[in-house]
Amino acid sequence: MENIQEGMSASDFTLPASNGEDVTLSSFRGKHVVLYFYPKDDTPGCTTEACGFRDLHDDFASADAVILGVSPDPVNKHVKFIEKYGLPFLLLADTEHRVAELYGVWKEKKNYGRTYMGIERTTFVIDKTGVIRKIYPKVKVNGHMEEVLAFVKTL
Repeated sequence: MENIQEGMSASDFTLPASNGEDVTLSSFRGKHVVLYFYPKDDTPGCTTEACGFRDLHDDFASADAVILGVSPDPVNKHVKFIEKYGLPFLLLADTEHRVAELYGVWKEKKNYGRTYMGIERTTFVIDKTGVIRKIYPKVKVNGHMEEVLAFVKTL
């Protein structure tokens, strides 16, 4: 696991995407990238977050930003999640949590006395040259998407 910090170059990766293709982060150079890691498709917090990014998608596009969601769910679950909520952006399947580990968001979590490994909801804003400009760790969903949009507009 790397200790990723603002100002570092974003580590490149390739993952299978909801559009049936393999997507490589560096292929988005020339656009800002909002790379958000979330625990699981179709759960309350993750649905709220995805729909929030959906609702602001045109605003992000106007700011020359692409949204990419990453979770350990397989592509077929991503496709169902996208269809159910009309999500206009790609979801990437990190089924072996390799990229989550690379970005330092695969963490020990506790819920109802149970300890397990999972994704800590985190958003990275990567600029057009591939540099991480902002990291939002331990994201609280309410108001998060608007905060990210406001930051992207400053780039």
